[in-house]
Amino acid sequence: MAGLRYAFFLGCTIPYRVTSYEVSARKVAAKLGIELVEMQGFNCCGLPIDPISHDAMLVLAARNICLAEQQNLNITTLCTGCAITLRKVNRMLKENEELRETVNKHLKEVGMQFKGTIEVMHFAHVLAEDYGIEKIKQHVKKPLAQLQVSEHAGCHFLRPIEYAGFDDPEDPTVLKELIEATGAKYLDYMDKTNCCGFTVIAIDDKISLQLTGSKLSNMQDVGAQAVVTVCPSCFLMFDVQQPRIERAFGRTFSMPVVHYTQLLGLAMGMSAHELELDTHRVAATNLLGKIG
Repeated sequence: MAGLRYAFFLGCTIPYRVTSYEVSARKVAAKLGIELVEMQGFNCCGLPIDPISHDAMLVLAARNICLAEQQNLNITTLCTGCAITLRKVNRMLKENEELRETVNKHLKEVGMQFKGTIEVMHFAHVLAEDYGIEKIKQHVKKPLAQLQVSEHAGCHFLRPIEYAGFDDPEDPTVLKELIEATGAKYLDYMDKTNCCGFTVIAIDDKISLQLTGSKLSNMQDVGAQAVVTVCPSCFLMFDVQQPRIERAFGRTFSMPVVHYTQLLGLAMGMSAHELELDTHRVAATNLLGKIG
């Protein structure tokens, strides 16, 4: 397993707004022997530009894939939006010769050519598929048996299924298995697969706050002590926006939000400070007290 190497695509949001995700992922990967190789000169995956210019999105995504092809490495990324965009474009260009030729005409201007020699995986996919759940369990030094958590996988982690192709979008199990590998108790809840609303917050924040607040309510009702995420945008909704949600709902949640990589890092014996849990908006003090 020490030979696992990936081109590490960080995307736009994580380096500037959710550094705790990057830090915890790098530390967990190092402990597991997974090498994350820097992608020098990467650009936006193209997802935010797609509604404005689909062609621009295709070229931006393809350029990133070309960078990984030059390194002869598959891509892994922490962002679900980046993962689904790069996976989609990678497959489209592999299967559609005409589209591939059109995109390559643009890429030629910067000395690149899409060849279709690599794959793209979310880091959670790497952990579950390439590394393996049983291997992860072998690295757990401090099982989180006293902790009860619910998860929010997010839309792009599961959909569209023809490009995500990793889990059942209606009844997902992979993140549940990853959580249980840490020793934590997994709690299911109503409307688990619903969107958090991040994508519409700039248009109507009331809708977004309502969607996330409803999920927090359902999690709290089943006894969850924390919510586990694998998406930086979803993390921002659950953590940064939680005080606004509490005011809108007239209900106190005080629900810590942790990246899966932080949960795994705790189970592997790392400290909260190492994993940057102390940088989150919602304090994890009570959560850490439950696990000693």
